[in-house]
Amino acid sequence: MQAGRPPGRHRRAETDQATYGEVIAIREFRALWYGQGLSLLGDQLAQVALAVLVYSRTGSPLATAAVYALTYLPSIVGGPLLAGLADRFARRGVMMTCDVVRAVLVGVMALPVMPFWALCVLVFFVVLLSAPFSAARAALLPEVLEGDRYVVGSALQNMTNQAVQMLGFAAGGAMIATLGPYRALALDAATFLASALILVSGVRPRPAARQDGAKPSMWAMTRAGARLVFGSRRLRTLVLFAWLCGFYILPEGIAVPYAAELATGSLPVPMITGLLMAAMPTGTVVGAFLFSRFVTPARRLRLMGWMAMLSCAPLAVTALRPPLAVVLAAWVLSGIGGAYQLAANAAFVQNVPPERRGQAFGLVQSGLMAVQGIGILVGGFAAERLGPELVVALSGITGVIAAAVLALLWTESRDDRDAQELPAQAPA
Repeated sequence: MQAGRPPGRHRRAETDQATYGEVIAIREFRALWYGQGLSLLGDQLAQVALAVLVYSRTGSPLATAAVYALTYLPSIVGGPLLAGLADRFARRGVMMTCDVVRAVLVGVMALPVMPFWALCVLVFFVVLLSAPFSAARAALLPEVLEGDRYVVGSALQNMTNQAVQMLGFAAGGAMIATLGPYRALALDAATFLASALILVSGVRPRPAARQDGAKPSMWAMTRAGARLVFGSRRLRTLVLFAWLCGFYILPEGIAVPYAAELATGSLPVPMITGLLMAAMPTGTVVGAFLFSRFVTPARRLRLMGWMAMLSCAPLAVTALRPPLAVVLAAWVLSGIGGAYQLAANAAFVQNVPPERRGQAFGLVQSGLMAVQGIGILVGGFAAERLGPELVVALSGITGVIAAAVLALLWTESRDDRDAQELPAQAPA
């Protein structure tokens, strides 16, 4: 129960619709929100700085791409193995420890004397620590926000993350030109420290989620988490809904060659690329706001399958080779459809025991990184042979088919659950 709640006031029912104002009024949520936004902004700046630094050191596009690829691998590996720390230890403490250690590692990266191989090692461990941090934050949020407040808070964080990413990439180049890559990395280290201070002052301490005294190994926790997530048809369907993003994220990975195909001379290819890459995040912000603000919690679950299909269906229009304006509209609409992730996330939280949330979220996040990376890799390979327009269209069509199957499975899962609960609700 939140501190400061008037005595005798009932807890918000899960069917009640929350507002942004009452969510922002919760101090602990503000601390998590500010800390996440600040850390993410520093990360975007660091990615640009690291790319500039590696290319200036090596002069190799391959080395630059390889270091960027390192930002995917640790999350895929670390998610299943390290996310369980968020259940074994106090979640606020896990987040603070990760922030402080990452601040130290990035601070070392900011030293001009660091050799190239050391930069690669430090990048790996900095990203590796994001797995337990993200798992702890994701598991802590449902404890801070109850019922529909969790969905609204998730939507607000999602919109903030998208906005921060767009701002970070857009302003990153200008800041690097002004500060230089080493100072930019030092600034990123400072954002981690600031995030830790915000957590200390704004989030109250809680005991570890596991209170049974058992200390299983990381491998044992990973196996138990996999059995929990994939042993239930309902949870398995929700996880596959989350991983569906691999289909509609793929176009962003081939935005540059697609922009070259769309270029007519009126706009340069880099500008078209920027417009394409900003289209889906823009739609995501709009969709998250509308879906969380104007759709009731029960209706979100009923619309989840349709919204999932909407996230992929507009991409099929690219097979007709439409002009840029039509492509941008289709990609924005796809981003709007992606708001179904809010409902999937909320349903997932409700069906996972609180003491297992850290491990469960870690597994899902690891899979998300894997499907995005694999999707972009496959998309790039196919685009060289089929052309970007056809690849985007095929991705959309395949995604719609997958979403339709998941929608049917979700409907069956909900019907089975309603049937199980019906006897308990019947009058004696």
